[in-house]
Amino acid sequence: MERKVTIIIPNYNGLKFMEPCMAALERQRCRDFNILVVDNGSTDGSVQWLESHGIPTVFLKENTGFSGAVNAGIRQSKTPYVILLNNDTEADPDYVGEMIRAIEQSPKIFSVSSKMIQMHHKELMDDAGDMYCLLGWAYQRGVGQPTERYDSPRSVFAACAGAAIYRRLVFDEIGYFDEKHFAYLEDIDVGYRARIFGYRNVYCPSARVYHVGSGTSGSKYNSFKVRLAARNNVYLNYKNMPVLQLVLNMIPIAVGTALKYQFFRRIGFAEDYAEGLREGIRTARTCRKVAFSPSRLIHYIAIEGELIAGTFLYVYEFSRRKLRTRKACRRN
Repeated sequence: MERKVTIIIPNYNGLKFMEPCMAALERQRCRDFNILVVDNGSTDGSVQWLESHGIPTVFLKENTGFSGAVNAGIRQSKTPYVILLNNDTEADPDYVGEMIRAIEQSPKIFSVSSKMIQMHHKELMDDAGDMYCLLGWAYQRGVGQPTERYDSPRSVFAACAGAAIYRRLVFDEIGYFDEKHFAYLEDIDVGYRARIFGYRNVYCPSARVYHVGSGTSGSKYNSFKVRLAARNNVYLNYKNMPVLQLVLNMIPIAVGTALKYQFFRRIGFAEDYAEGLREGIRTARTCRKVAFSPSRLIHYIAIEGELIAGTFLYVYEFSRRKLRTRKACRRN
């Protein structure tokens, strides 16, 4: 029986997450899916667990990062859609059905981002779609905010690939996840490319998934993560912005970079951030830049508008989080 979607689960030493993740998929009301795990050379017993449970798996010999793992899964899939699902998640029973329903609303929808809720604080959002702004900052829409504020569907800049559905054949048109990224911002990058080609990325609040967060990297900030994210940020702008747009946005991107450097200096990662920037600038020309086409000018203009709107949204949500923190401190 042909299925509509393949659920691709990248795994790297995530044995402790596999059982609850799989159990949640067993509870799905919609059964129109296959499961495919892509193991990134795990050494924690994941390989033996997957083999003993008979779960369809691509076993990679070494860690190819998130991008390499999901690309291997997408290329092996034959279904119209693929869901990329982090191993440190537990999907609500209606998750798969709601994701399929959302992406089938229009052939111009490339990806659908789910309502990701914090596993250990179920009253708070983890991600309601990923956004990008003029400062060169990618951010999780809704993070840390009450879940009830994010119950309406809407367009987003990109889907968070931790729990998103994608139209598989569009990857042949726009390109797959960039394996030079290894990990971090690769979902913003592929969503950006989709927007350039005229596709949409949307948020579906009825598709709920609970997310531990940093299940593989182990922490919100660490040297590896900060360096790669800084490098990939350079790649992201260089590849997707035509020269004129880069020049237009040079000042706000420079301001955003300076502000981030000051932030990472306060928490002890300034050199890691600076090294990532240097590596990105040094190696950006090895990336495959999206070729500019005058026929896509309207899409670039729309994207610029989204970057401006994304800046105001970031300020608004940042202010709300700060206000929420202050109120919590006063109560305590």
